[in-house]
Amino acid sequence: MLLRIPLALLLLLMAGCGARRPGVDEARDFINRAEARMMALSEESGRASWVQSTYIIEDTEILAAQAAERQIAATVEFAKQAARFDGVELPPDLARRMKLLKTSLTLATPADPKLSQELTRLVASMEGTYGKGKYCPAGVSDPAKCLDLQEITRIMANAREPGRLLEVWTGWHAIAPPMRNDYRRFVELSNQGAKALGFADTGAMWRSKYDMPPADFAREVERLWEQVKPLYVSLHAYVRNRLAQKYGANTVKAGEPIPAHLLGNMWAQSWENIYELVAPPSADPGYDLTRILRARKIDHLEMVRYGERFFTSLGFPPLPDTFWKRSLFLKPQDREVVCHASAWDVDNVNDLRLKMCIDITGEDFATIHHELGHNIYQRAYNQQPFLFRDSANDGFHEAIGDTIALSITPEYLVKLGFLQKAPDPSKDLGLLMSRALEKVAFLPFGIMIDQWRWKVFSGEIPPEKYNQSWWDLRLKYQGMAPPAPRSESDFDPGAKYHVPANVPYTRYFLAHILQFQFHRALARAAGCQGPLHRCSIYDNKEAGRRLSAMLEMGQSRPWPEALQALTGEKQMDATAILDYFAPLKQWLDEQNKGKPVGW
Repeated sequence: MLLRIPLALLLLLMAGCGARRPGVDEARDFINRAEARMMALSEESGRASWVQSTYIIEDTEILAAQAAERQIAATVEFAKQAARFDGVELPPDLARRMKLLKTSLTLATPADPKLSQELTRLVASMEGTYGKGKYCPAGVSDPAKCLDLQEITRIMANAREPGRLLEVWTGWHAIAPPMRNDYRRFVELSNQGAKALGFADTGAMWRSKYDMPPADFAREVERLWEQVKPLYVSLHAYVRNRLAQKYGANTVKAGEPIPAHLLGNMWAQSWENIYELVAPPSADPGYDLTRILRARKIDHLEMVRYGERFFTSLGFPPLPDTFWKRSLFLKPQDREVVCHASAWDVDNVNDLRLKMCIDITGEDFATIHHELGHNIYQRAYNQQPFLFRDSANDGFHEAIGDTIALSITPEYLVKLGFLQKAPDPSKDLGLLMSRALEKVAFLPFGIMIDQWRWKVFSGEIPPEKYNQSWWDLRLKYQGMAPPAPRSESDFDPGAKYHVPANVPYTRYFLAHILQFQFHRALARAAGCQGPLHRCSIYDNKEAGRRLSAMLEMGQSRPWPEALQALTGEKQMDATAILDYFAPLKQWLDEQNKGKPVGW
């Protein structure tokens, strides 16, 4: 008997056979192969990037760019292939790995190999331009007498003559205009790559990493900023008034933004270097950590050992021997390096490194704790599948080391033998002011950089308004004004490392929120009975256990679950900052009575 099938049904059946939906086993095989390849390329790129950052020449830039291009191209290709499994019902762990594959990039290259190569070369070149940047004062023809960023940073921190500060501020920002056209082209090409992966633009791709829709994440960031804004505005008003007393009412005007070169930092992103100008009366913290470190003749290696010992006191194992052999701790005399402090996990297993040109200062003492926090986190999740070898979200990574740094309290320094006894609690106002100048002052800067980039990537800020929009946002969030006339011939965003190096920045804002939330939870776990700002978790194994439990999760679960594992809370919450600085906020408001607040 001949069975006759209608032609339309036959065509439908044939089409269905040709479009067979892949299954779970095929998806798992794909993701395993992708992860193995991505891990190998990540290690190759990591080694090339390490050499580029620690030996800046044209050849190392090319080699790093080539390795990055291979890594990015492969990841982009895997992300595109992952679309085959859209709609396939996968086990939760496999579905999450597939999702993270699609959102793992901070830079997606176009499909065209020539454009892909152009894009990666642009990023390597811009980072190299930044790393080699120097200010050569007028009349100086000898390059050896020009000032690099490390030297300029010291001047910004210590000089108190407005003319000198303006000179080096302007001099450093002059390194950036040559990057302007490269950055415009970088935006075009990176957006091409992001759109090929299904994102509206590169900024939307970045915001898709946070276990929520991109628009929801943008609103979440603004919600957190609104929580802390009143504390920042109070601090800004008080500091502005004290700077006016120092520099005169014509230089720092009441009710107006603060000139950006007077805050002791090139970007006015933290203000702790001007502590002596704004310190509360009779509120000396009682010690100077920089002076203590230098008086004890502590060298760069011992600085790092102190950071390591904090983590071992919590129950974490020591850093591997290779860390001490392969890290860069001092600025070499024979070559250019990127001195910006960073922590490295070259092989995604145990090749941990620190790259930092260490100064014997209290600031670098805290920075070392921060960077080692990255290394400890990297090692904690190294048993997870490759795509889970990252922090719950990128703000978590930045927060962990800073959480430890919040434990650098007088009580901690007593345990190290740096102080005979902790200062009387009457000194706390000075301690809180010092920390607020570092942490609270940073918050608006932490949010505005990516506000600028998100708008640049989306086209809301066109190339002809790059610089104007940068300063519009610095005014809106920071209450800062440029100290010298600026125009579109300048490219002031390029004078901040993270812009030419294409490093997302919202992570640092989130980290400044999360570190206080983490600290409050860990202080409670450690049974701390005193004020939050006096709590140190040093040598407390229960706090270490809670911390380790979260770190080992890596990115295997959505970040609210990781947050809950440590804090018991599922939402990021800035009230811990308000708790920490409550005594200072009350004092600031008293000082600001009858004076302009805001700008």
